Amino acid sequence: MIPIAKPYLTKDEAQAAYDTILSGWITQGPRVAEFEEKFAAYTGAKYAVAVSNCTTALHLAMIVAGIGPGDEVICPSLSYIATANSIKYVGAKPVFAEVDPVNYNLDPADTERRITNRTKAILIVHQIGMPADIDTFQAIADKHGIKLIEDAACAAGSSYKGRKIGSHSELVCFSLHPRKVISTGDGGFITTDNEEYARRMKLLRQHGMSVNDRVRHESSKLIFEDHVEVGYNYRMTDIQASVGIQQLAKLDWIVSERRKIAENYHQAFRHLDMVRLPIEKEGFYSNYQSYSIFLKENCRLSRNDIMQKMLDEGIATRRGIMTTHRETAYLEESKDIHLPASEMASDRSIILPLFIPMTEAEQQKVISSFIKIIAG
Repeated sequence: MIPIAKPYLTKDEAQAAYDTILSGWITQGPRVAEFEEKFAAYTGAKYAVAVSNCTTALHLAMIVAGIGPGDEVICPSLSYIATANSIKYVGAKPVFAEVDPVNYNLDPADTERRITNRTKAILIVHQIGMPADIDTFQAIADKHGIKLIEDAACAAGSSYKGRKIGSHSELVCFSLHPRKVISTGDGGFITTDNEEYARRMKLLRQHGMSVNDRVRHESSKLIFEDHVEVGYNYRMTDIQASVGIQQLAKLDWIVSERRKIAENYHQAFRHLDMVRLPIEKEGFYSNYQSYSIFLKENCRLSRNDIMQKMLDEGIATRRGIMTTHRETAYLEESKDIHLPASEMASDRSIILPLFIPMTEAEQQKVISSFIKIIAG
C-alpha cells in the first residue's frame, strides 16, 4: 500500500529524543527554548511560542487578540474543523466565507462583504501549503480596523512574496502533526513580532504560571511561582522539541524534495482535460503539504469511484478538504449557509500521495494508476 503521507524521521531525530530522555529534563525546558529561538529565526519573526498543537495555538491567538463572546471572526468553511472550533472556544462566532475555487484559499471580496460591526478578525488559512494573499487580507483588515490571524497549520516552509510564512502578520499558527511537512509527533507554534502577545501566550500555555519551570530550576535563588490568571496546559515537551530541532534543520530540503514530486505530477497530468491541477501564482511558493487534483464536470467518474479504484490498486487517497458547515457539529447553526464554491472544491477534489522519501516507482504507480482510471 502506498500511503497518503508519512513523516520524514531519521536516526537524527531518534538520537536527539534519546539524548533528551537521558538528560532527565523531558517536559518544557531548554530544548523547547532552543526550538523557539530557531523557529523564530527560520520564519523571520521576533518571537515563536511552542505549544502542544496548532489548535491550542489558534486558541491562544484568539485570546491575546481580544476576541470573545459576541464577536465574529470570518474564516473559510473549507478547512479542517479546528479552524472554526478555535473561534468557538472563546465564545465567538465563526462566519464562513467563500473560497477561490482555484487555490482553495479565502476569497477576499466575499470576505469583505461579510464584515459587520461585530467582526473582530479575519482568520485566513494557507490551505494545503498554498499561501493565501496576505497583503490583500491585511489591507482589508486595516481598512475595517480588525485583526488578521493566519492559520498556517500546513504552511511551514512555504513563502509569500519572498518571505517565509510566519513573519507577515501579528499572529501566525503552525502545526507539527505527522501529516505536516515536519513533525514532532504533535505540536504547534505561534509566531509574532508583538512582545506582549508572546509574553502572555507563554504565560497562558503553562497554567498562567508567573515563573516557568526552567527559570526556577536554573536560578541560584529561591523562587516561588504565582498563577496570575486562569491558563491552560498547552506545553510542548523537550522530547518533542529535540525532534523538532532536527526536523527544522531539514525543512528547506524536505520542501524542495516535495516540490520535485509535485512537478512530476504536474508534468504527468497536464494533458488530462478532465482535471485541474494546483496553480502557483508568482510570489506564492507552496511546500506542497498535499497535492490536490480538482475533477472537472467532464470527468466521467465520481470522486469516490476514483478513490475506491485507486485503493484497489494499493494506493491511498483522501477526499478534498472538508467543509466545516456540513459537519454534524455545525449542521444546526449552518442550515441556512450556502457556499457552492467551497462545497464544489471539497466534493470534486482528490488528494494524492506525497511524502519523503517517495521512490520513483511509487510515484510512477500513482501516476499510471490515476491516468488509467480517470481516462478509462
